[in-house]
Amino acid sequence: MMYEAVLFDVDGTVLDTSEGIVLSVKETIEHFGYEMLPEGELLKFIGPPIEWSFRDRLGLDEKGYTEAAAFFRDRYSNHNLLLAKPYEGIYELFEKLKAAGIPTAIATYKKQDYATKLLKHFGFDKYTDIIYGSDYEGKLRKSDIIELCIAQLGVTDKKKVLMVGDSSHDALGSQKAGTSFAGVSFGFGFGEFGGEDINEYEHVIYADRALDIMTLFREEEDA
Repeated sequence: MMYEAVLFDVDGTVLDTSEGIVLSVKETIEHFGYEMLPEGELLKFIGPPIEWSFRDRLGLDEKGYTEAAAFFRDRYSNHNLLLAKPYEGIYELFEKLKAAGIPTAIATYKKQDYATKLLKHFGFDKYTDIIYGSDYEGKLRKSDIIELCIAQLGVTDKKKVLMVGDSSHDALGSQKAGTSFAGVSFGFGFGEFGGEDINEYEHVIYADRALDIMTLFREEEDA
């Protein structure tokens, strides 16, 4: 299959954002006097909407997780957002897709303004200006965000859209939206970090390196 577009998650797929997110979570826990979580649990804050993580990891009620999320966002957006680094080979992957004429887009649970600022800071706006993130009301699900990207790209056959992500949120969102899915092992959901099993979800490739995604396009390149 020749994919007509490739969508990317951000956290754990394009950028390793663990330093800034974990630091902001730690600062939030300390500020409210909650018991500090083990490092492995802190890493699970990466990817899902932050309210869900404070609710699920700390057992907070709506008032508690809403207050924690607000404090986290202040620390993260104003102090720790740019503590991130691109994954090895990710720029080369975007370059190769661009050279092959394959349009790309960003579909992330990260808040829209965070995602835009981060991606521009690291130069990914050179490859795409289609960036959709989560809304502050938390109404958008991953499948909704993927659908927004597809609509702007103008692709009619959703199976010819490839969603690349590192977690079950990406896989389930892709499945619900009707796109093909490529998992990566170097992020925070699948593989050693999150312990999620890629084999529970339909996927066309499970990549250990960013550039492994290009193996899906090799036949077309060689044809």
